[in-house]
Amino acid sequence: MGSITIKSHVEIKVPATTANLGPGFDCLGMALDIWNTVRLGTGGSSIKIVGEGANLLSTDHDNLVYTSAAALFHEIGEPVPPLMIACKNEVPLGRGLGSSSTAVVGGLVAANALCGEPLSQDDLLGLAVRIEGHPDNVTPALFGGCQIVVADETKLITSEVPLGRELWAVLYIPSQQMPTHQARGLLGAQVSRADAVFNMGRTALLVNALISGDLELLKTATQDRLHQNARGILFPAMHLIIRAALEAGASGAFLSGAGSTILALTHDREMTVGYEMADMANKAGVPGNVKITKISSQGARVVSVE
Repeated sequence: MGSITIKSHVEIKVPATTANLGPGFDCLGMALDIWNTVRLGTGGSSIKIVGEGANLLSTDHDNLVYTSAAALFHEIGEPVPPLMIACKNEVPLGRGLGSSSTAVVGGLVAANALCGEPLSQDDLLGLAVRIEGHPDNVTPALFGGCQIVVADETKLITSEVPLGRELWAVLYIPSQQMPTHQARGLLGAQVSRADAVFNMGRTALLVNALISGDLELLKTATQDRLHQNARGILFPAMHLIIRAALEAGASGAFLSGAGSTILALTHDREMTVGYEMADMANKAGVPGNVKITKISSQGARVVSVE
């Protein structure tokens, strides 16, 4: 790749994501209107973090935003310059909302913008998946909207699901984290044919419901047998909170990613749904907070370049 001119600094935003959406294990993801901001510049070497995870995340060169930015420089054959990184985080850590994907995509998109965008969006996606390993999170973080992601031997196929109705995403975010590796470790290596058929049918129904806007289908379409029951071992109140959301009028509800967030989709009654989810969680001894947001049609975006 030819020589590049590195800008002095850039600022980008990258959204939270929810993966699986119930039955779409490792193949469905959706961007949410909750944003992390990354400011990347040259002329010094520092990492500063405010907001979510400020006291937990590394400010050294093993920081995921830094390592992802460095990976982009390596990918285009350029030396990694001293970098000044400032992160303002709204996405909570370890709650199934794609915090690691925001870091990876944030670092890559910021570094790509800093270098004059030598890589395409598809190039960035491939690099992000190599770093993060969860295409159902990084794809909506990069492209926005609701995304289907399928690995086909050596390539990744993505397809956006257009939404037929505007939906609220009502999140109950427990105070306790559920690390992805711990939650994934509970899953068996094999599943029964009956459970596979159960999920395949509901994944197809879910995509149809989202496109058509037939929200009455979502209660059934967000059911799962491949991962939520196993993860319920770490989070036994999960089923109670999901049931409370549905009884309060939510169209569908599920564990967001590997948890611990429970996400309910609804066209209306979003305040009531959030209240009932929180009430059930408190009764079950699961402290946390409710956040009501929208599905974001936008993925990571460059805010400024100087």
